Amino acid sequence: MKPFTLIASLLLTTLAQAQDTPPDTIYLHGNILTGTHLRSNDPSPTPAKVQALAIAEGKILATGTDATILKLKGPKTKIVDLHGAFAMPGFNDAHTHMAAAGAQQLSINLNGVRSLAQMQQRIRTYAAKAKPGSWLEGGGWDDTLWPGAKLPTREDIDQVTDGHPCILDRVDGHMAIANSAALAAANITADTPNPAGAKIDRDASGNPTGILRETAATSLVSNKIPSPGPEERTKALTLAINDALAHGVTSVQDNSEWEDFLALEELEDAHKLRLRFAEWMPFDKPLTVLKERRASHPTDDPLLHLTMLKGFMDGSLGSRTAAMDEPYSDDPNNSGLPRYQQDKLTQLASERAAAGFQLGFHAIGDRANDMALNAFGAADQVANLPLHQPTPTPTPTSSPPHPLPTPPPPPSVFA
Repeated sequence: MKPFTLIASLLLTTLAQAQDTPPDTIYLHGNILTGTHLRSNDPSPTPAKVQALAIAEGKILATGTDATILKLKGPKTKIVDLHGAFAMPGFNDAHTHMAAAGAQQLSINLNGVRSLAQMQQRIRTYAAKAKPGSWLEGGGWDDTLWPGAKLPTREDIDQVTDGHPCILDRVDGHMAIANSAALAAANITADTPNPAGAKIDRDASGNPTGILRETAATSLVSNKIPSPGPEERTKALTLAINDALAHGVTSVQDNSEWEDFLALEELEDAHKLRLRFAEWMPFDKPLTVLKERRASHPTDDPLLHLTMLKGFMDGSLGSRTAAMDEPYSDDPNNSGLPRYQQDKLTQLASERAAAGFQLGFHAIGDRANDMALNAFGAADQVANLPLHQPTPTPTPTSSPPHPLPTPPPPPSVFA
């Protein structure tokens, strides 16, 4: 029998902690992993596995034997027979880009292409169905999978885009290939200087090859693309959410755009948000903007809330943009692309920590990690956060001492 995942909070309680309200749903005859006793010497009174559990409004009220949990049944409680199936709490994904993942399903998906020819064929197929003059977007290509591991050029893409402007992200998100029409739309020529913290690759004559490294370069093109509207954002997010749920992921820490967060708010208001989101915000946005956004949504909303600020110190190893102390062994004139000067980074980190924001940094290269650690050290001195306060031991009660606001109940189970 196919296993399934329970979509509910991970508040696994004993029968004595069950609320007075009858459960919405009871699951019986299961092989249910509770999450306790996965480590030795776990003192939890909840067994590692149970037969049954009761759920109300998206929260697990009680676990135990079939006979014990059936005692909680109310007149409207739904009974689900698991027929011995294995069940477990949903997974949390600690680093996602949900909007981008959904948008990729609506664009040119180049994941897994094994050669330039395969990449070109997927682009050609998509371009044949695209509206005249529209932009072609997508990504997921990985040149290291190809014979010779040679980067594509704008001429390679020009051959199959039928005049459409096109930009396609590399699998790591730190490099893109743009065709000639896209470069022209962004007015990128041989005379265009490299943006700070980024690079425009050039051929022997100094002309751009189409390879753009890091956000400051790729945004020269992407800023020319019409932004997706609310309906398109909602469609992309819904695709990504459904994919996450289908793989047992029931909560995520996400790094999407502010407009995507607003789309998620609308889904929540319509009782259609089925995945729990902890959303990050851009580290380098003005502090006033970050404060306004933080104040715009309840911080104790368990279904959707804003959390840390995400900053990028450098790029990736695959794109050769990770900031290193020494040059790359296969690229001796390149030691990566740091995105900040240390003084500026430290200043920004300290200001945001003092304002009570949690900080998280993308840092791949050793130089980038040194910069991040220095900034963390300075921020820790001024942080308006309970970083060093021990977590108090909760006192057992008959119900949770500080119940969270009840979100619209998500579905209790999926196959």
